[in-house]
Amino acid sequence: MNRKAIALLSGGLDSTLAVRMMLEQDIDVIALNFTSVFCNCTSRKGACRSEAVRVAEEFGIPIKVLYKGLDYIEIVKKPRFGYGKGINPCVDCRIYMYSLAKRYMEEIGASFIFTGEVLGQRPMSQRRDVFRVVEKESGLEGLILRPLCAKHLKPTIPEKSGIVDRERLLDFIGRSRRAQMDLAESFDMNNYPCPSGGCLLTDKIFSRKVRDLLEHEDTIATKDLQMLKSGRHFRTADGVKIVVGRDESDNIRLRNLCQEGDALVEPVDFGGPVAVACGGVKNGTKTLIGRMILWYAGKKSEGKGTLRLITDDGETTFTVDSPIDGNIMEEMRV
Repeated sequence: MNRKAIALLSGGLDSTLAVRMMLEQDIDVIALNFTSVFCNCTSRKGACRSEAVRVAEEFGIPIKVLYKGLDYIEIVKKPRFGYGKGINPCVDCRIYMYSLAKRYMEEIGASFIFTGEVLGQRPMSQRRDVFRVVEKESGLEGLILRPLCAKHLKPTIPEKSGIVDRERLLDFIGRSRRAQMDLAESFDMNNYPCPSGGCLLTDKIFSRKVRDLLEHEDTIATKDLQMLKSGRHFRTADGVKIVVGRDESDNIRLRNLCQEGDALVEPVDFGGPVAVACGGVKNGTKTLIGRMILWYAGKKSEGKGTLRLITDDGETTFTVDSPIDGNIMEEMRV
């Protein structure tokens, strides 16, 4: 066993501290960062993905970023170990990530993996029994070191072999981050990243959008996942999914995400949102979408307007003379 190890670096405070602790023990650290369309951090400026890269650069360690792609969607669809409070398959997600980390560990000749996980910090995935399940299912029994809470757990192989000094590991436990913040201060780490990241799959509203997608689509493309993070989502009685922009940024994004087979509806003679009918329009859908756009446009449309329908067959214009009833629209909201 050598002194080379893989750090699962999320870009949050805990994993940053774990990296610092291992560097203090002269471990040769290579960072591995996972990201996906469901990562809340990647949807804002100063995101954890960029934080992970920044932390790696600050520590002078190499980093590899892996995207959890369409294969991960199969896990979200049918997790062996169930969901959390939303549609988050936390245990299966951990197994998935550690399995990929094991493959990377073997590829570069590293000896073990370490992480910033803290026992009891997250109710579904950071429990003693879950730690054991994840290690067994990923084929990493004894090879996952958790420096922040190691003294509450059995010694790992790198500890037993003397590569890592167990006496210099910690006994953090529970959901409070006070101990981590104090440790960061002792390391003179004042510009540490966000205390924790965020998975959109734990969000109740976003989870509804994901469930709706999984229930209505047999084949899911990357575009479908990106669409989940844009606009207001509706589903008609005959199964058409309609996404209406919330602002100009959303409008631009929806235009870019509109693909072959979809229909785009946009205002012509008034200011308002654009809308995408995923899979195209059916009888009456065009007018329905137009009336929804009028409702959101409010006074800008004066209750009527001309709209443009763009499909694979070309462009046409049509007029709508009244907005939709807000109650009817709410019944369609995902």
